[in-house]
Amino acid sequence: MRRAHRTRRAHHRAGTRRLALVLAGAAVAAGCAAGGSGSGGGLGVRDRTTAPTAPTAAAAPATETAAAVPTAHGTLLVADFGGSTVTFVDPARGPVGSVEVGTAPYGLALGADGRAWVATAEGVAVVDTATRTGLGRIPYRTGTGPVTTGEYRGGGMGIALAPDGRRLYVGVNVPGGAGVLEVVDTATRTVTATVPVGRRPFDVDVAADGREVYATGHDSYDVTAVRADTLAARRLVVAPYGERGPGSWLKPHYAVVRPSDGRLLLPFEGEKLAVLDPATGRVSVEPMTADIHQHGAALAPDGTLLVVGAAEGRDAASLTVRSPGGAERTVPLEGPHEDVAVSGDGRTAYVTGGFTREGHWDGITVVDLRSGTTRRLPAGERPLGIVVLQ
Repeated sequence: MRRAHRTRRAHHRAGTRRLALVLAGAAVAAGCAAGGSGSGGGLGVRDRTTAPTAPTAAAAPATETAAAVPTAHGTLLVADFGGSTVTFVDPARGPVGSVEVGTAPYGLALGADGRAWVATAEGVAVVDTATRTGLGRIPYRTGTGPVTTGEYRGGGMGIALAPDGRRLYVGVNVPGGAGVLEVVDTATRTVTATVPVGRRPFDVDVAADGREVYATGHDSYDVTAVRADTLAARRLVVAPYGERGPGSWLKPHYAVVRPSDGRLLLPFEGEKLAVLDPATGRVSVEPMTADIHQHGAALAPDGTLLVVGAAEGRDAASLTVRSPGGAERTVPLEGPHEDVAVSGDGRTAYVTGGFTREGHWDGITVVDLRSGTTRRLPAGERPLGIVVLQ
């Protein structure tokens, strides 16, 4: 809720005082309406486009409130894993507004209707991206313990929409136990089913025809394939280095579904690309060249695979750009990174600096995929998941 700024004066006439109180009450009511409500906690709006009350040399010019200015196509939306908001980012200027969603938001899914679905530690938040308005939060059916923050917090991680937008799938981390795939009816905004999956479901993906859902279990070295109609589940082991236990770094993180054949591509350590055939469970391995611990992955419209080298230890971060034929080049990045999204025209990649481990920073690296040039952009608080609003 926006706070009404009161100006105190030593002397007021009684009529003026009564009028000021009426106007202040109207402003508070308007602020509550802008926050929105739904099946769960109400979500407020933070407008970062309005000039600060105290003038400074760096103050931006005042503009309309976020709700009055429709969000432009190509705006970035990031999950502020270090806070409780999602932030809207102009790819040229930086943050332009934010919306409260819940503790430690992780993954994002964007619907064709402009609604964004956000996996937080407390539930799935719904955001109208056109007006930058919170529409409520859907509580998980699965118990995950106290609401916490940080790399191992319970709650939603990977999240994806069915192609028709009617179902939402979110991987819920249960600290110390197996994860759960929760199925949400997007019309009623209720959880309709739960399916056990692997430990710490970093990523969730859906087949192009919507018939199967894939939850990548980071700590269980697997992908759980779930039929959308019956919810029958199959565990598919993905461990090109072998299943080395919870202390190993050589685990699956993020996956993408290759449109040409429906296979899942899972990068490992900048050394191996595991190609999983979900129909048979067979995994083939192709070489990679970055030689770095890898996290986020995305596909450009032409099938180019983008993979984030996350910069563990003394490694230098990078973005692998891999052609559909397997040729690779790497773009050096400064500092740790986590996830990646690509512009609609396939020319620009946006790599978040949030990072699930220590060393994160509050920004995005913008990569020109033709020239390999980069620039940094401020963005939210420990930005993790990212989508491009189209």
